[in-house]
Amino acid sequence: MDNTRNQCAVTSEANGGEVDELDHAFDAVAAYFRVLSEPTRLRIMHVICEHEKTVSQIVEELGATQTNISRHLNLMHTSGVLARRKDGQQVYYRAADPAMLEICRSVCIHIAAQVDEKMPLRGDLLRLLPQSKRKKRAA
Repeated sequence: MDNTRNQCAVTSEANGGEVDELDHAFDAVAAYFRVLSEPTRLRIMHVICEHEKTVSQIVEELGATQTNISRHLNLMHTSGVLARRKDGQQVYYRAADPAMLEICRSVCIHIAAQVDEKMPLRGDLLRLLPQSKRKKRAA
């Protein structure tokens, strides 16, 4: 915590104490986090965190309508969170932004740590961990 305060203090001092100069950066960060602000988009990240999937696979796993999923996928692709490729009639999506995936994982791990181990939610949240880290936490 003290490190963060020091970094913030240094930033403020370097900018003459004027946070207004950072408004553009704060707006960009808020837009970045808005991508995660919708539960369906978090579910999409959860479904494709390890492997790319087709739109129909994502729709099937989430049990939502294709129209709804496609809308979210398009927004996530446009914002740079997801990458897509087309193979014939199929469109495949995968996580494109490692930072966003790490943010999702970190928050889910943090919340999962607060949930009783016997509850199914913990396992679902920990699924966002890479395979190697998941095995260590299970032990």
